Amino acid sequence: MSEKIDIKREKFKKFAEKRVTNALKAISLIGNLANKNNYRYEQKDVEKILKAIRTETSELEARFKTERPGERNFKL
Repeated sequence: MSEKIDIKREKFKKFAEKRVTNALKAISLIGNLANKNNYRYEQKDVEKILKAIRTETSELEARFKTERPGERNFKL
């Protein structure tokens, strides 16, 4: 059983590293949009972008904090 846990751990690490790296790169690219020499935008555009990112990261955090229904433990 420990081998199965190790495989799941390795899969998690592999996917987490790749996905987080991709997300960080994407956020960096969004940051490039702040260059007013290349782009024209309004503050409301910036607020929409930041709100979308905050909402998604909040939902992500909640998913990691919330126990899944099959994983609850009960003892008397």
